[in-house]
Amino acid sequence: MKIRTNTVVVNRLLLLTPLLFFGIGGAWFFALFLDNANGGPIYDNLVPEMIGFCLEGFFLIGLFSLIQRRRERERREDLWQSLRGALRELLSYLDIGLLGESAEPADSLALEQDPETVSLLRQKLAAQELELDSMASMKQVAERNLATIHDLIPVAAQLSAAHMRWWLAITDSVRLITEATDRAAVTYSINRLLANLEEFDRLDL
Repeated sequence: MKIRTNTVVVNRLLLLTPLLFFGIGGAWFFALFLDNANGGPIYDNLVPEMIGFCLEGFFLIGLFSLIQRRRERERREDLWQSLRGALRELLSYLDIGLLGESAEPADSLALEQDPETVSLLRQKLAAQELELDSMASMKQVAERNLATIHDLIPVAAQLSAAHMRWWLAITDSVRLITEATDRAAVTYSINRLLANLEEFDRLDL
C-alpha cells in the first residue's frame, strides 16, 4: 500500500507542476504586459501570445486533471460495488430469514449498495432468532461464496489499506459462518459479518 500511495503522490505532482508553470508564467507575462515601459513591436505581439499560450495550457491541464479524477472516482466506485455485490447473496438469504409475515424482501440493489440495509438487518437479528433452516441456508451460501470473497482481497487493497483490513475481517466472518456448529456460533458469526460490513461501508472512497 505504501507503493500505491507514493504512486498517487507522484501522479498528483506531475499534474500540479505544469499547472504551476503555466499559472506563474501567465501571471508574469500579464504583469509584463501591464508595464508600459517595456513597449515595442516585439513586446506588443509576443507577450499577448505568451499570455494566451499560458492560459490555454493552464485550462487544458486543469480540464485533464478533472477528467482524470472523475475517472478515478468512477473506477473506485466500480471496485466498491464489485466487493459489495459479492455479499449480496448472503445478505439476501439473511433478509429472507428475518422477514416478517407481511414484509417484502429487500431490493437487490439496496442489498448491494445501501449501508442502511445492513444496519436494518443487524437490528432485526438482535430482535429475533433465525430459524434452523435459515441458518443451514446461510452456512451453504457462505461455503459457496467464501472462495470468491477471499479472492477479492486484492480488489479491496486497490481502494485503501483500511478497505483491505475490513474486507479481511469480512472474509474471516464468512469463514466463521461456514465453520459454525450451533445456533449461538452462527448468530455470532453473522453479527460479526454485519458489524464488519458496517465499518467497511463507512470508509470514504
